[in-house]
Amino acid sequence: MATIVERTSEGIIYRASKTYPIPDVDILTLLFDHSLAKPDTEIHVSAADPTLSLTVSRARTLTEATSSALRRHFEIGANGGGKDIVSVISTGNYLLPVLCYGILGAGGVFSAASAASTASELCKQIEGAESRILCSVEATRDVAVKAAEKAGWGRNGGGRVLVMSEGREWSLRAVQADGQLGLNLIDESQRLPWERITDRETLDNSLIILIYSSGTTGLPKGVKLSHRNVVAEAVIPGDMFKSWIASSNPNFEYRTLAHLPTAHIAGIQGYLINPFYMGGPVYWMPRFSFPEFLAYNKKYRITFFFTVPPIYLLIAKSPEVTDQFKTLEIAVSGAAPLGKDLQHAASAKLGGPDCFISQTWGLSETTGSATVMPFGMTDDTGSVSPLIPNMLARIVDDEGKDVEPGKPGEVLVKGPVVCKGYHKNEAANAEAFTGEWFHTGDVAEFRNGLFYIVDRKKELIKYKGLQVAPAELEALLVNHPDILDAAVIGVETEDGHNEVPRAYVVAGTKKISDKKIMRYVRETVAGHKQLRGGVVFVDAIPKSASGKILRKDLRVRARRERGARL
Repeated sequence: MATIVERTSEGIIYRASKTYPIPDVDILTLLFDHSLAKPDTEIHVSAADPTLSLTVSRARTLTEATSSALRRHFEIGANGGGKDIVSVISTGNYLLPVLCYGILGAGGVFSAASAASTASELCKQIEGAESRILCSVEATRDVAVKAAEKAGWGRNGGGRVLVMSEGREWSLRAVQADGQLGLNLIDESQRLPWERITDRETLDNSLIILIYSSGTTGLPKGVKLSHRNVVAEAVIPGDMFKSWIASSNPNFEYRTLAHLPTAHIAGIQGYLINPFYMGGPVYWMPRFSFPEFLAYNKKYRITFFFTVPPIYLLIAKSPEVTDQFKTLEIAVSGAAPLGKDLQHAASAKLGGPDCFISQTWGLSETTGSATVMPFGMTDDTGSVSPLIPNMLARIVDDEGKDVEPGKPGEVLVKGPVVCKGYHKNEAANAEAFTGEWFHTGDVAEFRNGLFYIVDRKKELIKYKGLQVAPAELEALLVNHPDILDAAVIGVETEDGHNEVPRAYVVAGTKKISDKKIMRYVRETVAGHKQLRGGVVFVDAIPKSASGKILRKDLRVRARRERGARL
């Protein structure tokens, strides 16, 4: 699928040569009535116990019963859609989609929180979102209750903390004042069908998902997603996929494994929405475990997965990987750059010769993927693929002027998957949007029809006026056979006038040393990219739940280290 470059009054515009029609429907109507899934199709399954599963018809019944319970007991959606925010803190659970669909069906807003959140972090999120209720699983119940109490909801959450079931019976039970769980609020005899929406403007201006960005460069912000956003992100890549299946792979059967957090857009779009639209099952893991991840891929003959570079790094370097991925046909990487060498090394451990990892790029603010590799095509140059259909992009310099193709600059995008802004944060909206153009904060180049992400704009290291991309050095470091993982940040020089790269490294063997690493880098990259800030060995690289390196945590550590030397 060719990328067209146009010179217009707005600037140099990039767009795909093809577009796909986006139906004017709400997300639940798309899934239950327009997807490939039939009433008896299994769509959500427990990986640990596959006898625990949901068919489309069963999911519809429980969705409507859940919507009814939320409306009757908490008046969710009683005063119109998009006003009542329901926060959810949960590990992976095959019944979690029912809660999400039920919230949307009642007219509420689904807002997921990381299962790793502390009570203080969760409190800030539910206060910022002004959540009406907070739902959890048993494993996150204590954190949910403490967060609700901190937010002033009352003892044990004042009846507004609900615990969802994870077994055969679907239930929502409120935590009572004495800490015990109340009666099941779900009554399957009482059902509330969702409102079918077909008006384009209503769909575009709706609020159905409030997702908090990962906060890798600052405090998390609440990203507002509409029916139109979520439907477009399902339909555009989904219809590209369907077209490829029909023309080139008619026997393909969609099966994926839920192993990433559902508080991240990759989990929400990748497990709750897209597989349902494609008519295939999701096998749910409660949390990531590499041995179980390998076992489940083999047991359930997984054919499609999206995952993040740290997991591909495990696949590339682990001797435990043998034939677990032999049925895999589509492998996609995202959330952070995947170096070319790691892309090749991990691909060699996957399915057949045609299963080569492609890269996608996107953000919470773009409802997931803004670029995707057309199915049946591969690229081994380290690109993040072409722009998806229906989207427009520009690449601009620090003054907002368009740069010529092949030159680096910040990526601006607009189109149907771009979010509706930030929740109650006009300052962030003003900084992130110029008209309809969203400033992604990512620096990229466009070459030979493909986009290449250089780095986060705020994370580029500037040494004597020259830019150093941490992602480039990280890709180089993890390709070393004696390095398991690495992260690079810029640290201030003693005179305070320059910034130099420092590597934090997880060693694979005792024989690797800082001098060997610095020599390895010196022999490979230009002079201004050398590790003048040194090498620090660590037990683990701090990362967000979605696999992004938390450089802000490393910068805090670096300031402490410098203070200790002074």
